[in-house]
Amino acid sequence: MAALARWCIRHRLVTVLVWLLALGGAATAAGLAGSAYSNQYDVPGTEAGRAADLLKDGFTDLGGDTDTIVWHTTDSTVRAADVRQTMTRTLHAVEELPGVGAVTGPYGASGAGQISPDGRTAYATVTFDRPSDEIPAPQARALVDTAKAAEADHLPVELGGPAVALTEAPAIHFSEAIGVVVAAGVLFLAFGSLAASMLPIATALVSVGTAYAGIMLLGHVMTVADFAPMLGMLIGLGVGIDYALFIVTRHRAGLRQGMPVADAARGAVATTGRAVVFAGATVCVALLGMLVLRLEFLNGVAIAASLTVVLTVAASVTLLPALLSFIGMRALSRRERARLAEEGPRPDVPTGFAARWSGFVERHPKLLGSLAAAVMLVLALPTLSLHPGTSDQGNNPASSTTRQAYDLLSDGFGPGVNGPLTIVAQLDGAGDRLAMDGLPATLRATEGVASVGPVTYNGGGDTAFVTVVPTSSPQSRDTSDLVDRLRSDVIPKAEANTSLQAHVGGVTAGYDDFARTVMDKLPLFVGVVITLGCLLLLLAFRSIAIPLKAAVMNIAAVASSFGVVVAVFQWGWGSELLGLGSSGPIEPFLPVIMVSVLFGLSMDYQVFLVGRMYEEWLETRDNRRAVRVGLAETGRVINSAAVIMISVFLAFVLSGDRVIAMFGIALAAAVALDAFVLRTLLVPALMHLLGGANWWLPRRLDRWLPRISVEAPERGTAHARIAREAHAAPPAEQVGAARATKTVRDGA
Repeated sequence: MAALARWCIRHRLVTVLVWLLALGGAATAAGLAGSAYSNQYDVPGTEAGRAADLLKDGFTDLGGDTDTIVWHTTDSTVRAADVRQTMTRTLHAVEELPGVGAVTGPYGASGAGQISPDGRTAYATVTFDRPSDEIPAPQARALVDTAKAAEADHLPVELGGPAVALTEAPAIHFSEAIGVVVAAGVLFLAFGSLAASMLPIATALVSVGTAYAGIMLLGHVMTVADFAPMLGMLIGLGVGIDYALFIVTRHRAGLRQGMPVADAARGAVATTGRAVVFAGATVCVALLGMLVLRLEFLNGVAIAASLTVVLTVAASVTLLPALLSFIGMRALSRRERARLAEEGPRPDVPTGFAARWSGFVERHPKLLGSLAAAVMLVLALPTLSLHPGTSDQGNNPASSTTRQAYDLLSDGFGPGVNGPLTIVAQLDGAGDRLAMDGLPATLRATEGVASVGPVTYNGGGDTAFVTVVPTSSPQSRDTSDLVDRLRSDVIPKAEANTSLQAHVGGVTAGYDDFARTVMDKLPLFVGVVITLGCLLLLLAFRSIAIPLKAAVMNIAAVASSFGVVVAVFQWGWGSELLGLGSSGPIEPFLPVIMVSVLFGLSMDYQVFLVGRMYEEWLETRDNRRAVRVGLAETGRVINSAAVIMISVFLAFVLSGDRVIAMFGIALAAAVALDAFVLRTLLVPALMHLLGGANWWLPRRLDRWLPRISVEAPERGTAHARIAREAHAAPPAEQVGAARATKTVRDGA
């Protein structure tokens, strides 16, 4: 690490230009290639997946996503001659649009069910010939423009569906800018130097910008969700600014101790930079743990997020030292530079609240540990009621056309019309056809079914489907229960004594299958992530207790943050106030992604906190002193880093995207609990209670394990040198430094 830092400092201009070239080249390539994201949650082998495949193979024009055009009359009925003429003409125009496979309106012989009982609302279904993620934006926009052309004062026309949602995706997000501005303010307050506070921001922006463009290119070679770039940006800004903060803090300490700029930067990378690389590796390990699930949709998310973390770490240990050498002594505030010139180098010793808090935890470990555990337990309780499922366009902003279409349909036809189920069957002979013809009557008599459409056969007569409208909304548990009831009871009875093979598909069925698959594999995934994380900590800290405590703490952070997410998004506590829409289920992929991200981020603070404790333990073999000094010397930096991360993550709540808002709140809650409850309360309290057992490792295992270090071995020597310099200071300075040092190191 020292050699790498030395090269980057000596060739600082080349280093900066290489990064700028990488950013510009990736952005240019991404701009030329465009995006190719996919939100297909289908899992091979599930019933909803088989239904989709049958529909696609049997009805070549109906294999794409279905959107809806809804119109409502305020002074007449939708059957009025002028309304009927206007909308019939509009639907014919829509049918001629490129990419549209079929349009089914309410004015035909089979369209009576598409007019509400009061006659004031009607809808037509527009089926594209491909999935929404493959529909070009101009085609989706053409649909909206063509339908909206029929709108009048007495005839509002709204549209819903996945393709229409593409036209509402915000092109520019201001949430990132808000998070960066808040982070810059926190850094300026922490450093007192504008130049120093801007470096972590610049480093994070360059690395995250490069990663963002790289993720766009990645979408052309594998399945990458459309929220992956935003998720990568959210994670990258948080960890990128934090990693740079740790290195800049160490660099500034070296300058205050009288080191030349180049030596201070090199030393910061050689020590804290190693911890940054180790922390980044733990984040990537946690993220890449998603690969064990073997779900194509999550593979792209894992690799995209890991790419962002890798680039932020690389920028922190290469671009940052080059920039530090450019600003020179301006990394210190004017007051610090003046004091250094007048009084000379001084040792950095923790004083103030951090030192007092460290001593307070040492004196009351049982009380504070119990309090922290109680807080985490209470916040984790809502997680027990986690309901994985799909939110829908009823959660969109009230002004959006998708939300207004959703509300019009719900008011006119009931909530189930927004998420119909599709029962698709493969037929073989007259007996199967007879059973299929009798299925609608059976379905109408089923509890939870509002209406059933007619059976539709393909040209070859070997495939048919029927549409079922539930009485409940797509995101309701009742709809999921209906899916299970149809699959386990209703359809098997209809298939009895025939070769009929019918499968239940549709949005809710697909999400239920996806959620079930993910939840079934979640224990394996969590086990792999925990095992790999514990192995890394075992190698770094040569201890059995440290990795085990880290695993428990990380699980506690994940569970408590999920409790917050469930309370806000599923129970609706404050969701409307925050502009996040009404309550609804938690996206099924969220638990897996959040476990990866939160486990990785939690490991960061564990590495920085326990790494300093471990160093002190190696020097003194005094556990109480090691815990006290480690907490006092890292607490302020960890808390500052946490405030920055929380600010960045919460800013993404303003993105207007419900999924990204979930990530933002979950990450902000996890970091807040991790930094201010776990790392400053529960972890040091437990380490005080365990004493020397914290650092126990069987001798045979110690000999067998390879040796790695989080920070350079010479750091302890540096600390000893600083202590000698403190004793060599003028008498007045010796007294102040000695008192401060005694307060923390000796517990006085």
